[in-house]
Amino acid sequence: MPKFTIIHTTSYNYNHKVYDSANQIMLYPIEDEWQELLTHKLKISGDPLVDIFTDYYGNKVGTFTNPQLHEQLQIESTIIVQTLKKILPNRSIFLADQWATLHSLAKQIPYINFLKQEQMTASDEIFKVVNPEIHQNESPLQVAEFFCDYVFKNFQYVKGVTTVETTVDEIWKIKSGVCQDFAHILLVMLRYVNIPARYVSGYICPNHNGMRGEGATHAWVEAYIPDYGWLGLDPTNNCLVDDNHVRLAVGRNFVDCSPVKGTYKGTSNHTLSVKVIVSYENDPIPKIDEVIEKITTDTALNSYQRFIEMQQMQQQ
Repeated sequence: MPKFTIIHTTSYNYNHKVYDSANQIMLYPIEDEWQELLTHKLKISGDPLVDIFTDYYGNKVGTFTNPQLHEQLQIESTIIVQTLKKILPNRSIFLADQWATLHSLAKQIPYINFLKQEQMTASDEIFKVVNPEIHQNESPLQVAEFFCDYVFKNFQYVKGVTTVETTVDEIWKIKSGVCQDFAHILLVMLRYVNIPARYVSGYICPNHNGMRGEGATHAWVEAYIPDYGWLGLDPTNNCLVDDNHVRLAVGRNFVDCSPVKGTYKGTSNHTLSVKVIVSYENDPIPKIDEVIEKITTDTALNSYQRFIEMQQMQQQ
């Protein structure tokens, strides 16, 4: 039963003072039979009151506001979580009615939302790769693993070529991206063959074994397998999800699971810095200059990010 200490810090530094900031955070780990939250400390600049509710998909969500003038917003989440080894499905078992079961789920809650496809111009190309007729004699588990392997082998892991707003068409064209893009493509492929699939946000904590996304915010997919349930597949690393993945939230896509998002009144120019520190078991927590992931975005240098933020921002 591995135990991880994870510190996730998000900092916004504004060029000029802003006000009426309204924010939503999804930094509360899922608690179930496979994952136990031991402690959670949340520190937010200004010490605002955080209202917590449970959303449609069962995620715990926090909201807070800051009406006062401020030049910085920092959100620091520190968790200690323990995960359990999962019982994975038996690959040798394939019941003939599994595909029939999946077909019947298309009109059932809560699976409907996890089968909806988005509009895309590359649908014909993707469908040719998926080709359900080729896989009709294989089990849903075998098909899900095949698609996971396809994404891993045919898409390059490259940082900085996509954003959270990048579409499936764009990802499919450049065949590159990071974990959220790999997950996005796998979602589309699974839904084409009527396998309900949901996006998962969280962290991967493999104790420095070289896996992609290690010690950082991470994303993967859960597919619904009849006679088993929701099975995690990580196309970034081509593996089934086990006790080295820590789950924060599930949803239809990234938008449903964004760790931090919000609006404010004021300048659109600011610097965003995200730091994630992961300590395995009882190892000492790394110092700030040993941070595993540090992503800094300066809107003064990134016109695309500035445009997106202006769309979200309320002007004075």
